[in-house]
Parts: sequence; structure tokens; C-alpha cells
Amino acid sequence: MRLHVVRAGQGSPPIVFIHGLGNSTSTWGRCMELLAPKHEVLALDLLGHGESPAPDDPALYTRDAALADIDDVLATLPEPAVLVGHSLGGYLALAHAATRPGVARGIVVINTGPGFRDADKREAWNERSRRNWHRFGVSELATNLNLQHDSVVMDHLADMTVPTLVLAGDLDRPEFTASGQYLERKMPHAHLEVVVGGEHSMHEDSHAGDVAALIEAFIARLP
Repeated sequence: MRLHVVRAGQGSPPIVFIHGLGNSTSTWGRCMELLAPKHEVLALDLLGHGESPAPDDPALYTRDAALADIDDVLATLPEPAVLVGHSLGGYLALAHAATRPGVARGIVVINTGPGFRDADKREAWNERSRRNWHRFGVSELATNLNLQHDSVVMDHLADMTVPTLVLAGDLDRPEFTASGQYLERKMPHAHLEVVVGGEHSMHEDSHAGDVAALIEAFIARLP
């Protein structure tokens, strides 16, 4: 396993946290602290982020490579985990569920979206990511993790039966609430919760307790 992983706590089911572009395991510190008394909690640094390596190979900074890295982390656990992802990490959790049905016990996505079915909108997203790579505090190669080259999540939403909690902050950009409403409509077992006063990184700030409580309540309802 090449990714740097932070572990704490014990208990079932385990929870694996996936950060957004330009962040690291530290973004989950407060949520991990709150959930560790009842669960084994793990947070990973995506390639080129935090304390994970940053190889000089463009082929390693793709969605599918990131999903394979997540598989390596999950393989260290004795039972299926709940994936919790923020922004890019939320998209990766959705993509993992779309391409690996039945692997995750459940998923939680925070201020994220399912990507784009329209190729022009997808390329506009990619162009913005390429243009703004310097704003994220990681290498240009590492920001390629944010690029999208197909509509795999959108194409599989109706088939994704994994229990899913979608969290959106009402002070974040409105498209995240709209994306959450879309996921709730299209996925068989998705539920949207809008966090009043929540911003984009609400799991880091004074709303971390709200986010952790919603995750715990979601896990308590899992089959």
C-alpha cells in the first residue's frame, strides 16, 4: 500500500475518510476524534497529497488509479467499510460504488457531485481545473485527480443500491445542494441532509459535530 493512512479507534463498521483536492488526512481530525469511540476510523492521503508519495508519473494521477489505491486501503480491513468523502473525495466514493458494487457497507458524500454526462460540461470542468491548479497547494500532476473523462457515476446512479448519505452545507455553493437533490432522486437508497450554516469544509469547523452525528445516525440505520 503506497498511501499514507492515519488510523484510530476500534469498532464496527470501520470508516474510511477520503479528502478533497489539496487537502490531507488532517481535514478529518475532528470527525475522527468524535467517531473513534465506536468505530475504527482511517483517513488516507491521496497520491501527491499530505504524507503520501508524489511520483513524477502522470499515469498515476487518475480516478481509476485513485480507486485502486482506495482498494488497497480497504483490503487491510476485516470487514466492509463505510466510505466518507468530501468534494473530490465524495466523487471518488461515488465512483468506487459505481464500479465496485457491493464492496462498501455505505457511503457518505459531503458537498460533492456525480460529475457530468454532457461532454462539453465535463471538458469545461477539466479546463477550470487545469487553469486553477496552482490554487490547491499541490503539484499540477496531483490536481489531475480532479479531471473527469467519462460519466461513469452518472451512468450507474440508478443501479447503485449502496445506502448513501448526502450532506450539503446551505452556505456552500448552491450547486452542491442541487447535486444532493439529484443524487437523492436518482439513487435507490440515497438521502440528503442540508446542514444549516454549513460551508464547503463544514466537517472541519464548528459543524464537525453535526457532520459526525449525521454519519453516526446513518451508520446506525444500515442493514
